[in-house]
Amino acid sequence: MRNLRLDICYDGTRYRGWQRLSGVDNTIQGKLETALSRILGEPIEISGSGRTDAGVHARGQVANFHCESDMPAGRILEELRRYLPEDIGIYSCKDCSPRFHARLNAKEKTYCYRIWNSENPCVFDRRYVAVMPEKLDVDAMKQAAEMLTGEHDFSAFCGNPKFKKTTVRYIRAIDIRRQGDEIQLSFTGNGFLHNMVRILVGTLIEVGRGERDARSIPELFGGKRSDAGFLAPAQGLCLMEVMY
Repeated sequence: MRNLRLDICYDGTRYRGWQRLSGVDNTIQGKLETALSRILGEPIEISGSGRTDAGVHARGQVANFHCESDMPAGRILEELRRYLPEDIGIYSCKDCSPRFHARLNAKEKTYCYRIWNSENPCVFDRRYVAVMPEKLDVDAMKQAAEMLTGEHDFSAFCGNPKFKKTTVRYIRAIDIRRQGDEIQLSFTGNGFLHNMVRILVGTLIEVGRGERDARSIPELFGGKRSDAGFLAPAQGLCLMEVMY
């Protein structure tokens, strides 16, 4: 049984997210499995490094799958590029160690969230940014971000009320920078809960608006979902890289 690794990018605009859903044909996982099963002539199930939400994009998603076929990895790559829709791209397809698992072996992930912070129109990037024209205090957001780094109980930043496992995660770095009319927030950590990055962004935006004091951030750890900020729009978020 072979184990193959896929390095993937996609525009998540028209998809219901990464995870395969029963009776739904517009998920990233579903599209990949359908294409691979057709190409290889056997049922294929893939494991991704994580489940991106509906509307979220990826530049550096990683997945793996097992198969019996002896079709060369290069040929599989060619066929995937032929059959997949134009908003799902495959950088590479390679045979890998039998023990490699895209999710279980991941050490860190980096996400980037883009905010268009201007009253000027954003026509060409509108699918990839959250438009928020009100003035945001980036310095206050950076102060709050410093308090969010490290190992904490991020229960207040989890969008799944039925989540039963530990909500402790480690965020190694949060980088916030303004580039012209755009504010970019980059998050690197050992793992992220359901909706966690988007809730972190919503909380930081509330600090930037002056609706929340940056110094109050530590009070959120171990708290309830209602304690943290709003869920930022999906289209501004992109999975940039998975480190192993």
